[in-house]
Amino acid sequence: MPLMAVGGLTGLLSGALYYYQKELIYPRNIPVGARTTVPNPSQFGITDFEDLRLPTPDGETLHAYLIRPPNKQHARNVTFLMFHGNAGNIGHRLPIARVLSNELGGNVLMLQYRGYGLSTGEPDEKGLSVDSQTGLDFIRGREDLNGSKIVVYGQSLGGAVGIGLVARNLEQGDVKALVLENTFLSIQKMIPSVMPAAKFLAPLCHQVWPSEKMLPQIKDIPILFLSGLRDEIVPPSHMKKLYDICQSKDKVWKELPHGDHNNTVAESGYFYFVEEFLKHRKPNAYGQTEFDGAVLQQSNRSTQSNQL
Repeated sequence: MPLMAVGGLTGLLSGALYYYQKELIYPRNIPVGARTTVPNPSQFGITDFEDLRLPTPDGETLHAYLIRPPNKQHARNVTFLMFHGNAGNIGHRLPIARVLSNELGGNVLMLQYRGYGLSTGEPDEKGLSVDSQTGLDFIRGREDLNGSKIVVYGQSLGGAVGIGLVARNLEQGDVKALVLENTFLSIQKMIPSVMPAAKFLAPLCHQVWPSEKMLPQIKDIPILFLSGLRDEIVPPSHMKKLYDICQSKDKVWKELPHGDHNNTVAESGYFYFVEEFLKHRKPNAYGQTEFDGAVLQQSNRSTQSNQL
């Protein structure tokens, strides 16, 4: 009987992991109303923004916000391409975008993946990769943005999205930095910590996000690693391993000792680390350019964040 019970449980987990993994990995309906109610930048005191609909090459329409810094005198020639985690929508990350824009002086393109918020379609690894390229190509095609230094910024799943995007766009040279927060080696390697009973079924996972294979391809772009040491979703060891295998000539490691998965961004020092990272990138032999501009005045913000 026990053997039969174990076999039945294994079969149940196998089926759930294979057939429902998209629902597990992309819980776009969390929190309740996330698909229909997307907070607006004006609700957070943001006045200079565009509410966009971006068409993808495969026929989807992505909801996005483009936010510009209010103080033009202290603006820096930087555009953050911001990728969110696996739950919620871009409206839940507006407090983050406000700091990146108001206090760090950058433009911010907040891209909402297919199947999230007001974007059309259903999410999967291939589709989100198309979405990320759509966001980058939008920046490249805008006359008011295409001369700016592009910083790809990703939280958790968004970090995996960002790593893949940067690795696929190395030749163009317009992505000048990558910022990663609490991201993972791969979805398959996340399974033992998220679903311990299914750890032997990881090969069934067809949503891979192989950051550990893609990241070493990025050698000439500065990378900032922001790790919450109390992350209960993505083991901090994943971020440390990504840092260790990173081949970038300019990589920076910063720890947030009290940061868990959803509140690392609210920890004191978080935005100071981002500001310092941008300020101290100097010209060198492999073509980096210095980031000029704003001085951060305030670094601690509370925000709703992501699960994965």
